[in-house]
Amino acid sequence: MAVVSANKLELLQIADAVAREKSIDRTIVIQAMEDAIAKAARSRYGSETDVHAEIDPKKGELRLSRHMLVVETVENPANQISLDDARKHNPAAQVGDTIADTLPPLEYGRIAAQSAKQVIVQKVREAERDRQYQEYKDRIGDIVNGIVKRVEYGNVVVDLGRGEAIVRRDEMLPREVFRNGDRIRAYIYDVRREPRGPQIFLSRTHPQFMAKLFAQEVPEIYDGIVEVKAVARDPGSRAKIAVISRDQSVDPVGACVGMRGSRVQAVVNELQGEKIDIIPWSPDIATFVVNALAPAEVAKVVLDEDKERIAVVVPDQQLSLAIGRRGQNVRLASQLTGWDIDILTEQEESERRQADFEKRSKLFMEALNVDEVVGQLLASEGFGSVEDLAVVDEKELAGIEGFDEETAQELQTRAREYLAQIEAEYDEKRRALGVEDALREVPGVTGRMLVAFGENGIKTVEDLAGCATDDLAGWTERKDGETKREAGILDGLELSRDDCEAIVMQARLKAGWISEEDLARPDEETEELAEDEGEGEGDPDGEATAEGAGTAPA
Repeated sequence: MAVVSANKLELLQIADAVAREKSIDRTIVIQAMEDAIAKAARSRYGSETDVHAEIDPKKGELRLSRHMLVVETVENPANQISLDDARKHNPAAQVGDTIADTLPPLEYGRIAAQSAKQVIVQKVREAERDRQYQEYKDRIGDIVNGIVKRVEYGNVVVDLGRGEAIVRRDEMLPREVFRNGDRIRAYIYDVRREPRGPQIFLSRTHPQFMAKLFAQEVPEIYDGIVEVKAVARDPGSRAKIAVISRDQSVDPVGACVGMRGSRVQAVVNELQGEKIDIIPWSPDIATFVVNALAPAEVAKVVLDEDKERIAVVVPDQQLSLAIGRRGQNVRLASQLTGWDIDILTEQEESERRQADFEKRSKLFMEALNVDEVVGQLLASEGFGSVEDLAVVDEKELAGIEGFDEETAQELQTRAREYLAQIEAEYDEKRRALGVEDALREVPGVTGRMLVAFGENGIKTVEDLAGCATDDLAGWTERKDGETKREAGILDGLELSRDDCEAIVMQARLKAGWISEEDLARPDEETEELAEDEGEGEGDPDGEATAEGAGTAPA
């Protein structure tokens, strides 16, 4: 072993050479040599002996010493020394001190030298990996260029010059093949410590890879004039990218397309011909969804903000274009906007509206005991439920064509009697379910809610106070581009998240968990009580109509 048998000067020369080659600190290499020599020496003096090796970083001199712990009673002579013997070396020695005893130089055999070499190689490799981790851990989100070092089971190992990275098979574009020596450009999406093997993970399918490629090709994005707001990709096939300009004089779509499409074409070539739709981003979700569905034309959109769903109405001949091949267009638009999108033709939307109209008309006919004409008239005026009719101003109801004050008063009386009857039925059900009376006194709680609470095991004020908003309103999870909706206890009652949160907070107030001051001025303690709760969504269902906007497909 060259290291342990070398002279003074050679030790330092070897340390310098290794440090330069591996791009690590020279001190780390010298420490590795010291550990290796100490391990080799222990094979001569015994494994229990605490042998230390020190190499002078300037002169290269090697000194071996044995460290002994000063104790009252010696149990292990290999690494312990009595207080009396210690004071022969150092009169000031105390129990717990360490005495260093110099050892003579040794000649190392082949086995000891081989063992020392393994220690040095291991220490240097660990230092190299740590240097690589420290260098790249803050570069997550960057694009790097490298050369393919080898291909292992479809995974591509990339030489980055000062590190080694890997592109897993599922992070490469379909039908993409790399060979040893090929140049590759990829996106760093993760850097983590691994016991062995590459610890820098690259991707060519990550949505942000496309965003970074545009930043390299479009100076306006690099300078911050144009911002990439969202990216959705079907790697190797098609993608949509939403952009917005901070300067009104700069067209974000035109900037990304470039002269005769030169800029977007450079990105397309890097992504093996992946078609790219460049979409103008809009803070208005209706407009944004319309833009995202291009090149299909949209006639109307209907929003459901609580559930983050949007129904898009398109002309009959535009249906297949809006959906796209195998649903690709609508799927990418959904990923881009973050909303679930339902595509309807104008005929389907008309049929849905007609069915809803008939349903509401029938509800009024049965609940208020009126004829079909009155039921349809109420439905056509926009009343969605008997509750709406009961709370509306009587003058507004009397102002409907064909109604007078007496008719309006009679309709409201019947509506209130119907609601009272329904409430009595709910009250009977909740008693049978064991829901306590105190729960009725929580502001915002209705009889129908009490029945839902009882069916889900919520029978006391404390039970309700212990709920989170998600328990009542439900929640939405998005995984791998798919949205999954988890139902809440009060699903179907047309309550917003704000409404559900207010009910929970009122229950906590009644249970004595919080005070009126906490409710009026939310602080950290109140927020802790409302753990795991999301922010409210706001307004009830609305309807918006927007014109279609074009894209700049590559």
